[in-house]
Amino acid sequence: MDDQEVTYPIYSPASVIGIFSNALKLNATVNLIYLKGRYAFGGGKSYGNYYYDLLFSEGDHTSIGIRISSLLRSKITNNEIYTLRGFIEKNIKNSSIELRFVVDEIIQQEEKSISEEELERYGLIQKKLETGSKDLETLIRDKMLKDEKVRVANIYGNNAIVQKDFFEGLDVSRKYFDISDHSCNITSSTAIISKLKEISALDYDIVALVRGGGDRQSMETFNDLSLSEIFITMKPITVTAIGHTVDETLLDKLADKRFHLPHDYGAGLHTIAEKLSHERSNSRALLIDEVKKDVTKQFSEQVETLEKQLKKKNEEFTEAQKTYKEQVENHNKTFAEQLKVRNEEFQKLQVSSGKQLQDLQKNFQEQQKQRQTEMESYKKEIAVLHEKNVQSAINERTASLKVDLETLKQENARLNQEIQGSKTNYVKILIAFLVALIIGFILAKLI
Repeated sequence: MDDQEVTYPIYSPASVIGIFSNALKLNATVNLIYLKGRYAFGGGKSYGNYYYDLLFSEGDHTSIGIRISSLLRSKITNNEIYTLRGFIEKNIKNSSIELRFVVDEIIQQEEKSISEEELERYGLIQKKLETGSKDLETLIRDKMLKDEKVRVANIYGNNAIVQKDFFEGLDVSRKYFDISDHSCNITSSTAIISKLKEISALDYDIVALVRGGGDRQSMETFNDLSLSEIFITMKPITVTAIGHTVDETLLDKLADKRFHLPHDYGAGLHTIAEKLSHERSNSRALLIDEVKKDVTKQFSEQVETLEKQLKKKNEEFTEAQKTYKEQVENHNKTFAEQLKVRNEEFQKLQVSSGKQLQDLQKNFQEQQKQRQTEMESYKKEIAVLHEKNVQSAINERTASLKVDLETLKQENARLNQEIQGSKTNYVKILIAFLVALIIGFILAKLI
């Protein structure tokens, strides 16, 4: 038994693939079937009178390759919904088996309805058209005139190798740019949004999405509405170079500048920088002449404009003088008439005032004469009243003194009686004498 050799089948890679390919014997691969989906053009060239395109499912972004003849393809409108009849063919490539639908007949084209997502895309495009695109060449020109480098942020995929293509295109113009590389998952809109928000705070002049190609399904990332809304509000100039020359994504439409390939992007910056550098070094004299011409032209235009304005002002001034003269004449005429009326009224007022003044003077004199008569009458009455009052006062005082005198007499009589009845009191006699003397003096004054 030890001499027996162990035998087992040995296959080549090609034979294994052939076995599995032949095992895929399904009805769909041998019979005609119908497929419905959104038709998307592939490359722009035909191969062997056939075009190779894609058919996407309506509900998601799953797609299958399409092989269609030039005649049938001429009846197809890109991005429209079609029902197609055909069969599935297998395409073996290395260790993979790719399925492709071969179109035999176009059954139906559905009327395209405008979805809410398409309306939002249209709104973003309209917003971009209203705000306008920032000019890349103007930015680079301004920076080069100030001898400042243009700050560029390039966003690549995590494992991208297209940086080399970009720098090959940029060539010797790299000295005019300060370029920073940023990486993220370039097939994820969420990752790109996060990276754009991070970059927006770093004061770059240009932000670019750079990709070297890839399958068409991943291109839908660049049609994402949330990403597009962030992209359209970026302050720096926005650039796309995402590796497809035929397809145009929503970000391509919203970008300030679109390049098809990373190399094209670098070469575009190089072309602008070289052009501006050449103009700056060789066109100084021409620039001065142009400035002189512009200044001369502007000066001539300004002089001509000023002359026209001066002529117009002179005409307006002449017309104004004429109008003013007419107004002055009319005013003087009106004033003269008003002055004449006022003079007549003043003369009448003077006559009336003179007459009133004479009447007032006459009335005043009569009133003065009447007041003087009244005053004289008042004086007489006052004199009489005064005389009566003085007489009345004298009479009252005389009566009072008489009473006092009578009292004194009685007192004197009493004193005399006391003197006679007692010893002589010389002091009392002297006092009585003085009192009698005073009373006599007062009576003499009053009488």
